[in-house]
Amino acid sequence: MDKQERTAAASEVATPKRTKEIIGRYGFSFKKSLGQNFLIDQNILNKIVAAAELDPSKGALEIGPGIGALTQQLAQAAGRVTAVEIDNRLIPILKDVLSENDNVEVVHGDVLKLDLAELIERQFKEMSGVSVVANLPYYVTTPILMKLLEEKLPLEHIVVMIQKEVAERMAAKPGGKAYGSLSVAVQYYCEPKLICTVPHTVFIPQPNVDSAVIKLSLRDKPPVDVKSESYFFRVVQASFAQRRKTITNNLGAFVGKEHREALIELLQGCGIDPARRGETLSLSEFAAVSDALLATGWSD
Repeated sequence: MDKQERTAAASEVATPKRTKEIIGRYGFSFKKSLGQNFLIDQNILNKIVAAAELDPSKGALEIGPGIGALTQQLAQAAGRVTAVEIDNRLIPILKDVLSENDNVEVVHGDVLKLDLAELIERQFKEMSGVSVVANLPYYVTTPILMKLLEEKLPLEHIVVMIQKEVAERMAAKPGGKAYGSLSVAVQYYCEPKLICTVPHTVFIPQPNVDSAVIKLSLRDKPPVDVKSESYFFRVVQASFAQRRKTITNNLGAFVGKEHREALIELLQGCGIDPARRGETLSLSEFAAVSDALLATGWSD
């Protein structure tokens, strides 16, 4: 290890000693309401950055940088990094920690309220591609991810560290307990891949559950064609309304009990046993049911 490498290693945020030092220097106190847990394991950071497939021609959009542990690593791998932080108390800390990284810009704001299309266009117009890379707070994981997907932003990958259970749901296949409406929604837009699990012991403060890193590679086009995306997702949500109920019972509540017999015939016409449960249906089967139901006009 040469002198430059030793200096870089000494300044890395993702160690217990360095993290505690920064917290103490600024008198920072954690807010439970913001789900703040700072990662103190460099190996996990390396896996996150590697999964994002960054290079100097590409940009990284980070959500919730905390005190900059992941941001530091992204700055070394990407041509440009924009980090969006909601907690204004962290802004001066980030500017200090990242002062030597001239390819990083910290934006104070709520990612759920920002115009992300405009932000990406403005920040990364000279980059050949952009990926979201983040350690997301548990309490807003799904809203943030669905915003990223539903707005159809020009992203290559979304690599995020989230609650392990939620990551498993996103990657789940039909037939398992973890498979649900979130699985269908994520897999409609992306190809998910679990990268690694992350024990709760490598955070300050320690959360109550383990995390996982998941990589979502954005599809050029969905794996199924549907006549109406919004209606498709309404049908999916309805199919999982009560997990122990059959697809007939759940969709019966969606379209109206008066259509029950016709619904059974419709399902059979799609090649689906009316006694099956929603968690056994594939994306293509949900697409077939959605298009068939849309044509009836029962629940327009």
